[in-house]
Amino acid sequence: MPRPTGGFLERLDKGPVVGDGGFVFAMEKRGYVEAGPWTPQAVVEDPDAVRQLHKEFVRAGSDICQAFTFYASEDKLKNRGNSAAQYSVRDINNAACVLAKEVSHPAGGLVAGCLSQTPMYMTTKDKQKVKNEVKKQIEVFREHNVDLMICEYYDYVEEAEWHVEAVKEFMPGVPVCASLCINEDTDVHGVPTGACGVKLAAAGADVVGINCHYDPFRSIVATKKMIKAVKASGYDKVHFMVQPSVYMSPDASVQGFIDLPEFPFALEPRICTRFEIQKYAREAYEAGIRYIGGCCGFEPYHIRAISEELVPERDWEPVYPIRWGRFLSKSTKPWLRVRANREYWEKLNPGTGRPRSSAYSMCDQWGITAGHDLMKQNEDLATEAELEKDTVFKNQLIK
Repeated sequence: MPRPTGGFLERLDKGPVVGDGGFVFAMEKRGYVEAGPWTPQAVVEDPDAVRQLHKEFVRAGSDICQAFTFYASEDKLKNRGNSAAQYSVRDINNAACVLAKEVSHPAGGLVAGCLSQTPMYMTTKDKQKVKNEVKKQIEVFREHNVDLMICEYYDYVEEAEWHVEAVKEFMPGVPVCASLCINEDTDVHGVPTGACGVKLAAAGADVVGINCHYDPFRSIVATKKMIKAVKASGYDKVHFMVQPSVYMSPDASVQGFIDLPEFPFALEPRICTRFEIQKYAREAYEAGIRYIGGCCGFEPYHIRAISEELVPERDWEPVYPIRWGRFLSKSTKPWLRVRANREYWEKLNPGTGRPRSSAYSMCDQWGITAGHDLMKQNEDLATEAELEKDTVFKNQLIK
């Protein structure tokens, strides 16, 4: 079956568009990203590894390759003694665009430039300084003539608005997506989730929604609130997107899964099964969401699950689909052959293999946000005095 064709907004008008998965977590697990800074210098240091992951997502059904430019603003590359500072913002963003175009365009896919939250906002909350920071990335995306822009991973709708405005100013005519990493209630500054969607639409976003921090099902609930508010405000042409984390997080608080004590190195027991991802894809589509993908933790097999669920709507099926285990009927083991059906996998309640494993965790809830002294960023490694300050604050919370 042929892959979807046409421009980005045209594809959304026709039916669902499948995004890719979470590059930062996937590359960290493969040994190409440093946990902590989470910056994408792998596009310069190990381009073959990045290219291969793009290929796997495309093979699984991704219509969009996001250039691996998450956290690639200059202030983030230089933040807290990060080794990525040896490369320029142009080096990294240019290399990322080249790799995404190499893989996506020959397969009939599209390429998205990507902006995300900046240390500049957390430290200064100065609109012009923030826009000047992301303009350095936007210049590279404009030179590469990317098919669309994605502004994603914002705790605060205000910063997302500024980024959308910057894209509209410096890349007029290019479709803009904007998604926040917030929950069903509010952003971190207390702006209601539905109102956040309206603010993004008013800033000029063509597609608005939710990404990361929360699991697929909480993210759908949050996006539904945006859909209701945006439509009620008269933005009839705006589309909606969802690219959640893959980790079940019913117990996550205001900062999402990064508040969980398991973050980031012990989250594996929370990973959604591929069948839960199929359920997510169906619920997202039925909610009116047309850009459906994943963020942190989403591997190619999760994107393949989205593709399999949406075969009727896309008229395209990935290579070696599992079709609810149908091909287990070819197994030499009879106890596996009887699992070759949808009913078995839909009813399965997976175990963790850990007798003392708890269902929920107690979240860290520091209650601080942009502008707080502990949130201010700089280019130097954290000193012992700073780490002690962090510890003292945490101990006060425990008391």
